[in-house]
Amino acid sequence: MGKIILTGDRPTGRLHIGHYVGSLRQRVALQNSGKFDKIYIMIADAQALTDNFDNPEKVRQNVIEVALDYLAAGLEPEKSTLFIQSQISELTELTFYYMNLVTVSRLQRNPTVKNEIQLRNFEASIPVGFFNYPISQAADITFCKANIVPVGEDQLPMIEQTREIVHKFNSIYAPEGPVLVEPEALIPEAEACKRLPGTDGKAKMSKSLGNCIYLADSADEVRTKIMSMYTDPLHLQVSDPGHLEGNTVFTYLDAFARDEHFERYCPDYSNLDEMKAHYQRGGLGDVKVKKFLNNVIQEELEPIRNRRAEYEKDIPEIYNILKRGSDAARETAAQTLAEVKHAMKIDYFEDMELIKEQSRKYAKGI
Repeated sequence: MGKIILTGDRPTGRLHIGHYVGSLRQRVALQNSGKFDKIYIMIADAQALTDNFDNPEKVRQNVIEVALDYLAAGLEPEKSTLFIQSQISELTELTFYYMNLVTVSRLQRNPTVKNEIQLRNFEASIPVGFFNYPISQAADITFCKANIVPVGEDQLPMIEQTREIVHKFNSIYAPEGPVLVEPEALIPEAEACKRLPGTDGKAKMSKSLGNCIYLADSADEVRTKIMSMYTDPLHLQVSDPGHLEGNTVFTYLDAFARDEHFERYCPDYSNLDEMKAHYQRGGLGDVKVKKFLNNVIQEELEPIRNRRAEYEKDIPEIYNILKRGSDAARETAAQTLAEVKHAMKIDYFEDMELIKEQSRKYAKGI
């Protein structure tokens, strides 16, 4: 079996540079590496509806936004299958069968589920669809028999739950040879890429907090956000020694800055370590560092903005790309579902041996 990747995003808003650093940039690199036989990129609108069920228009409008961000970042429909989750009805059926393999107490122990429930203040009023999210995700991963799933560390419990479901299914229904594939998680290697904080220094970027730099932001919007970015509250004067811990500007530089950027935009230093050392001993102002960061980020985002502007000229074609990808994904899902139903012995109309056996049985009057 070849190497198959499944990954995706919930369409609850435009993608920001936290998404880009944490996953999207890596996806483009994996796509272009030539090391994988199939790459499936899912717009998880059905999952988004589990906690946005009363606002379907929000999800509907953001499907195209996420698709544009994907294409602008460098995902190519010729190399990656881009599809919409809700258009693959087989995923719902797979989820239904997998539900028999998981207990309520096991779902309640899932750290990711517990954190998300707390974050959304669901408490006892948890929508069943949201509670079942790990099972639904197992269907998403297994429909294409993905053996590699790029995720952040906070999603590792979800991958572990999928592995448990796959193992239990194969043990019960396919002891002679596995039908489903146990996936492996692929997490970003660089610490700076694991989670990028908001521009205000808060741990997480959030549209409601207004602390995001979006991939679709204009150059002026990006510049404004960077120049107002949270730094070191104790670094009041240029001569003051600065602190790197919790300093959002340097966290972003860790994620984006390369040695060649200094040659182009800040030749006073050869690399980021030299800039950090100067900042820590004092004598380097926040404005200079922010201006350097702005140049670095603008260089990264400009080609993305330009590609997005081109794709925006033909929105019907974006939907065609998503439809073609969804059709291809559904064909794969139908094949996997057929194998699952065969293993579970519920493929009644395709099992000719069953029909013959029952015919013989009743012909004898048994």
